[in-house]
Order: sequence, then C-alpha cells, then structure tokens
Amino acid sequence: MEIEQVKREAREAVWARLEQAGQALPPGAHGRIPNFIGAERAAERLAQHDSWRRASVIKSNPDKAQLPVRLRALADGKLLYMAVPKIADVRPFYLLDSTNLNAAPADVATGGGAAEHAPKVEISEMRPVDLVVCGSVAVNRDGVRIGKGAGYSDIEVALLTEAGLVGPSTIVATTVHPLQIVDGPLPESSHDVGLDLIITPDEVIECQRRQRPTGIYWDSLSAKKIEAIPLLRASSTPK
Repeated sequence: MEIEQVKREAREAVWARLEQAGQALPPGAHGRIPNFIGAERAAERLAQHDSWRRASVIKSNPDKAQLPVRLRALADGKLLYMAVPKIADVRPFYLLDSTNLNAAPADVATGGGAAEHAPKVEISEMRPVDLVVCGSVAVNRDGVRIGKGAGYSDIEVALLTEAGLVGPSTIVATTVHPLQIVDGPLPESSHDVGLDLIITPDEVIECQRRQRPTGIYWDSLSAKKIEAIPLLRASSTPK
C-alpha cells in the first residue's frame, strides 16, 4: 500500500475517533488540524518543558488547536513567527512581537487577526528559530507526524532550514489530544519533519530525533503546489 494512502487512512481514523468521543471542538475534526478539548492544558504542559524555557524565538502554525501555544508564547515574552496560511505570500511569516503588539494578543494570534494586525516578514528578515510548533492530525510515540495532507509545515521547516534558521539544535514539538496518538508505525516520506516532543494535556513524550528535510525536495512537489506557493514559484523560475 502506498505511503499516501496509509496516511489518508490514519487521518480518517483519528478524525473519526475524536468526533465519536466528542473531543473535537467546532467546526469539527475532519479535513483539518483538529482543535481539541484540553488544548489549553497541553499548551501549559509544553510551557513547563525546558525546551520552551530555553527558547527565545518560536515558529508556530496558524491553526486553532495551537492558539493556546501562541498566546502562551506572547505572554512569556517570546518572539513568535506564525506561518501565513498556505504560505501564500513571498513574506511567508507573520511577526508577533510581544513588546510591540498593536492589539490584544487574542486579537493578533489567529490567522485573521495576524492578517489585520501583524506585519509579514521575509525569511531574510527572520531570526534563528529555537522551537518549531507544528499542528498534527496523527502522531506516534516514535515522533512520526502526519498533518492534514497539504504539506505546508514540512515546506515551512524546509525553507527555514535552507536559510540556516532551523538547525540541529531546533526542537520540533506538537500539541495533540491523546486520541491522536497512534499505536505502532506510521509511514514517513523523505520530506516529512519528525518530532522531538509530543505534548498532550496529560503527558510529555520525548521522541528520539527523527529525520528532517535538509531543504526543499523538489521531486516531492507537484507543479500545482509549486505554482500555488509564491516562494517556491519564484525559486523554480529561471533567472
């Protein structure tokens, strides 16, 4: 069975488990990084970890499930980069600086709020990232992560790696509901970003260091995906 089919089946199984257990928050789990009951507790548990305490610069996904993480980062005085949804700009990250916000953190740390209140930055303007926070659909205890299928988190990390802003000392973490943890193996592709930390409302799982992309793996990207992401489109255009 091909990798993508196995990943699809893992996503569907996790989405169904969350829905059936009543643990997914509106608008529901299917088709997205699921927001879940206990996300605030998971964010609090992450904030107690040494990797968080050491981190000055954090990069996060823009999904609702990790909103408590982003709010905690701002409350703790971290410099926060939040990905522009779908990497749909040549300036692919919002800069959320807790010392220089022009609105309340809760109004800035969402996708829509950042678009209204936070500046976008080019990768060349960014500082090295100490901690990457990813949204996930399914994970296992070995640190294999499956997202919702679009591949944006992996591309974001690959872009930052190519720029020298993510490296061996950067920690990659996710916050999930316990029902998102899959027993047994999950498939990995060469461009997938593995996890160092999995945080649930009740548990911290420290994973053995997984593979990470060393940059953009162009052969893993469709022409449609390259065309849809301005940075990739610009990089693949002959100069």
